[in-house]
Amino acid sequence: MEVKEITNRDVDFAKWYTDVCLKADLVDYSSVKGSMIIRPLGYAIWENMQKILDDEFKKLGHENVQMPMFIPESLLNVEKEHVEGFAPEVAWVTYGGLEKLEERMCVRPTSETLFCEHFKKIINSYRDLPLLYNQWCTIVRWEKTTRPFLRTREILWQEGHTMHATSKEAKEETLRMLNVYKKFQEDYLAIPVITGKKTEKEKFAGAVETYTIEAMMYDGYALQNGTSHYFGQNFTKAFDIKFVGKDNKLEYPYQTSWGVTTRMIGGLIMVHGDDHGLVLPPKIAPWKVIIIPIGDVDGPIEEVKNLLNENNITYKVDNRSKTPGFKFAEAEVKGYPIRLELGKRDLEQGKVTLVRRDTLEKKVILYKDIILEINNLLIEIQNNMYNKALKRRNEMIYEAKTYDELLDISNNKAGFIKINWCGKEECELKIKNDTNMKSRCLIDNEEIDGPCVVCGNKALTKIYIGKQY
Repeated sequence: MEVKEITNRDVDFAKWYTDVCLKADLVDYSSVKGSMIIRPLGYAIWENMQKILDDEFKKLGHENVQMPMFIPESLLNVEKEHVEGFAPEVAWVTYGGLEKLEERMCVRPTSETLFCEHFKKIINSYRDLPLLYNQWCTIVRWEKTTRPFLRTREILWQEGHTMHATSKEAKEETLRMLNVYKKFQEDYLAIPVITGKKTEKEKFAGAVETYTIEAMMYDGYALQNGTSHYFGQNFTKAFDIKFVGKDNKLEYPYQTSWGVTTRMIGGLIMVHGDDHGLVLPPKIAPWKVIIIPIGDVDGPIEEVKNLLNENNITYKVDNRSKTPGFKFAEAEVKGYPIRLELGKRDLEQGKVTLVRRDTLEKKVILYKDIILEINNLLIEIQNNMYNKALKRRNEMIYEAKTYDELLDISNNKAGFIKINWCGKEECELKIKNDTNMKSRCLIDNEEIDGPCVVCGNKALTKIYIGKQY
């Protein structure tokens, strides 16, 4: 494995991305078209994401459950808008063994209908609410064009499903979980994100409101890195889910749903990666330190391992019979935050070398200061990665006051564009047809300072638009 095998990201970003996924041993392809094999490093990153989020969900009172993988067609059809939104991506099972099924079943694209069927059985009184459930599982969506992590036919994800006695409680839950995602992505993934409400056209099928986490990749494209939905009573009325309220009257509960997927790993790669390969933020890296011995240093390695274990710093030791140069290059490709070089000559002088992955800067330190230096460097790397990504994103957000300005920016610059918008779908569609840019989310904290850039009529809001993965 050589670093030069990775395509330059400024020459061909799509090829660079695929190179990093494969050469960092995150994924491999299989004979199952459109799906991916997630290799140990890729899965270890997902496990860290899972653990951090799962702990946060449980702190907020959510409980994990497991729903079936298959959904009968009649159940999927209960909520009309929902099924219409997913119909083009549904995979159907028509045979069980050698026998044709009386009713075909879909492999779940999402689980709202299954949860609602269950909720109808277990919700009776206001005392049963709120009901806060979450599921870690796989889903299937029959995507036509697939790319590792970003769009695959089989997806690892979590989906939260909650029921509440009042609209106010459900709306608060929708925004609470949106903020959980935002904090996780900024604090752990070092990815700055924009949050806001989706337009009516772009909201989730069956939702009253959809809120989104929008991250900007290195090439200026948007990645929807999570969503949180307020369903109101759309599903509860369709499934006739009722509870007896405090006034002894039957009422329909209010529902939310929210989820993130392994797509976040794709976001990590495309925000932080460079021409040497993957760059992992320390807080999400499965192994924060890669130890590379140079010469016969078995005794010092054991000492360092004990020190790292005592201080809960995860690590790997590369003891293979490869040259140090090969090991250095591979460590860079795989994105370990810190490379610790243990050389016999340095050790004789009471020193070791640390190399930080985000900048590739080397630092010779005293052996006795290893833990102090590593801990300080991990914090510094995490902060630097976030600030670097934030600076790049902010430099790639533009504002257009007229349609000509919008067209000029979309043709000549990569990134997001802020515009005044009248709220009409025809203006939204015109932008998409003319520029291939779609609305990302509404901006509710900025003053409207002009007419709609598309039609010239009164603007009701500001909105971000951008090209997307």
